[in-house]
Amino acid sequence: MKKKLKSVYFDVVIAGGSIAGLLCAREITSEGFSVLVIEEDHEIGTPEHCGGLVSIAGLEELGIIPFKKTYEHMIEFAKITSPNGSSFTINSKKQKVVEISRRELDKQIAFQAQKNGAVIKVRTSFQEITDRGIRTNEEKIDCKIFVDARGISSLIQKDRNGILSSAQYEIYADWIKKGKVEVIFDQEKYPGFFAWVIPSNEGKGKIGVAGKGINVSETLEKILEQKGNYSTIRKIFAPIWVNGPIEDFVEGKTVIIGDAAGQAKPTTAGGIFTSGMGGVYAGQAISKFLKTNNRTDLNEYQKKWTDRFGNEFEKQVFARKILERIDNKTINKIFESITPEIIKDISEKDDFDFHTSSIIKLLGIKGSIKTAQALIGGELKKLLD
Repeated sequence: MKKKLKSVYFDVVIAGGSIAGLLCAREITSEGFSVLVIEEDHEIGTPEHCGGLVSIAGLEELGIIPFKKTYEHMIEFAKITSPNGSSFTINSKKQKVVEISRRELDKQIAFQAQKNGAVIKVRTSFQEITDRGIRTNEEKIDCKIFVDARGISSLIQKDRNGILSSAQYEIYADWIKKGKVEVIFDQEKYPGFFAWVIPSNEGKGKIGVAGKGINVSETLEKILEQKGNYSTIRKIFAPIWVNGPIEDFVEGKTVIIGDAAGQAKPTTAGGIFTSGMGGVYAGQAISKFLKTNNRTDLNEYQKKWTDRFGNEFEKQVFARKILERIDNKTINKIFESITPEIIKDISEKDDFDFHTSSIIKLLGIKGSIKTAQALIGGELKKLLD
């Protein structure tokens, strides 16, 4: 005999207990509405797909002062390496970028949401939307608004072109230096993306790779062989999204946030701040809608996010198109043309969360590098606007 699912009520049900979903829950419950957050994994903050880089200014705007367990350390330098092995180093101290533990950050936000009254359930998966709400693997839940914060899994059916495979290993290795991020470009080995090393501390960190049509596991193993001795503590394989935001953040009574809405940066696939603000803006708009029942209030979410990030994301999408079109020879030439003045300018002025200006400087678009200008063609003006 088939078990009959019981039905309960919440004003809002959020599927996905990551940063966007939890911040959304925090905002809605702060206005006195009932929220259930369901997370299909066994633990909030796991598995940790993210590199964990975010600016202190970004965390402050999200309303987070990191706990001691959350905060790892400041990033002081970023070493950028070309296909032929030449490199330059950016001093990132002024950008105030920190490496944080996503496992602990997500739990910290979960605690904020729970203190406001949110109910959080793990090992609970979204199954389908019903006439009166949603159905999980355990029960039917009536609700006024359903928030989809399930991440990239929600995008896979919509557009596979924007998805790249990625692998990230957490390792111990004496060649990982505290405070120093590494980014390695090679269009033959990592087409359309790059490899990275993000330290968590001296001798400990995350090394990862993404690219179009590559075996990320084999590729990452080769990088590690060249780097030297290491011990692997954890392996994570996850798709990343690089095509920018989806067209509609609100579909009927469903509100889409975070990675599910394409709110990760098209250049790096990082999204702690941009996806987090998606959760904040959505939570504020949903709270207002629950008070007024006015659709305009709900749609304010997409307007606020687009006003804040839309222009930067458009530029990042164009920058990504450039990266996909240039070959190793061109990348090597661009690296040869980077002057100490350009590096100093980026180190002193640029914003980690809005970094297209850095890309423009590195490509020499405002200078005289004809190779870059010829490649971009008609897209040049859009990047500079």
